[in-house]
Amino acid sequence: MANTIGTSTLSEVWRIKYFKSMLEVALRNRLVAEDVCKVERGNGRYVSNPYMTQPTAAIAAIAGTYAVSTATTTDEKLTVSDQVTYAIHLFEFEDTLARVDLYSSFIDEMTAAVATVVDKFVLNKILDGAGESYTTPEGGFTTAGNINEIFSELLSKVAGYTEEGMPFIVLENTDLPGLIQAGATNGFNFADATLNNGFNGNYMGVDVYIIRTGTFATDTIGTLSATNSGHRLFGIKNTAVYATPRNIQYDEKKVTLKTGKELSVWANIGAVVWTPKEDLLVDITLA
Repeated sequence: MANTIGTSTLSEVWRIKYFKSMLEVALRNRLVAEDVCKVERGNGRYVSNPYMTQPTAAIAAIAGTYAVSTATTTDEKLTVSDQVTYAIHLFEFEDTLARVDLYSSFIDEMTAAVATVVDKFVLNKILDGAGESYTTPEGGFTTAGNINEIFSELLSKVAGYTEEGMPFIVLENTDLPGLIQAGATNGFNFADATLNNGFNGNYMGVDVYIIRTGTFATDTIGTLSATNSGHRLFGIKNTAVYATPRNIQYDEKKVTLKTGKELSVWANIGAVVWTPKEDLLVDITLA
């Protein structure tokens, strides 16, 4: 028998590749976590980070002698222990499969469901690991007059370190009016650009990410007990680690005593802020 792939098998192979491709692209494009974190995509469920305890040099009059310190190291480890899942039972599987537009709509819906939960978990996990804190003036980001003060204070929190990176801030959509108003009234070129084109996603050199209200939550999200309602996140990109071993996985299976097929998608995820990097992230409390 010739070593060939039948039409049915070939169709399934390309369908699954299409699904995973669409899902991966959507996760990269929609997730804030993908942009602000260092992403680990290995096959293992553990990420290790050994580091030397912060040394302190001695200074004294020149004497030609020195003291020897004992080197101490710490090995932190991220264990991926959460999984995002979404599944549907598609009764008219073959009919739906014949309609590319209809089948792709299922892919889009499942993608959105997974992406939303992943982003919520990772952002809240990172916020819990922030080493710095800041409370905004009364009115928070919704008051245009607060914006310059808030951004300058936040930038000062992460200034002076040797680590170089792009600062970012993650706000909810209800915070946006203050930034738009501030952008339209500060400076000349920037104000004109804001008036003509709207908010451009950057303020004072800080990349601004807008997520939907309720993403920063006081809620149980997988293994995380978050208490972040009324909080926002600021920091330096690639400070935190977002782990997604084996990327996104997809499966189709027949269901006993039922017509059609069951479609399922899942992703193992984890996030961590290593101890030496904590002070490069700021937990913002809205006043």
